[in-house]
Amino acid sequence: MKTFNAVVCTVILALFTTAATAEVRQLDWKELRPSDWTPPAVRDPMFYEMNPDAQVQSNLDAPLVPELDGQKVKIPGYVVQLEGDDRRVTEFLLVPYFGACIHVPPPPPNQIIHVRFPEGVPYPVTYDAVWVTGTMKVEHYDADIALVGYQMDAAEVISYF
Repeated sequence: MKTFNAVVCTVILALFTTAATAEVRQLDWKELRPSDWTPPAVRDPMFYEMNPDAQVQSNLDAPLVPELDGQKVKIPGYVVQLEGDDRRVTEFLLVPYFGACIHVPPPPPNQIIHVRFPEGVPYPVTYDAVWVTGTMKVEHYDADIALVGYQMDAAEVISYF
């Protein structure tokens, strides 16, 4: 009987562990927009330097995906720092490509995630792409540099590489 109970407990634990791991959904940026909506093309940074009037965020009414609300997700991207100290970044915008919001206009709101990570991401990790894991909120946020369509309280931020 002890062996049977041990096997049952092991199976239940394995199922629980698998279910907990399966809860995190790995997202691609295209999943943050409806399939019938196409984001504007991103041009070379030189275009924006020569055309400063084009350096504004467009498609402020870009549609969001309400089904993502409350989901635990993992998504890669680049950090645009909003808050932190001399060692760590605690609040940032996650964007799909390098230079977004800094060297070129911000992407549409449905292509930006406002991330809070009180633990802080060490600066060296933010120099390149990162993976962010956390619970997604479908909720607008008005950052000074861009209107954002999604928010996330991060559980983990790690280097992409």
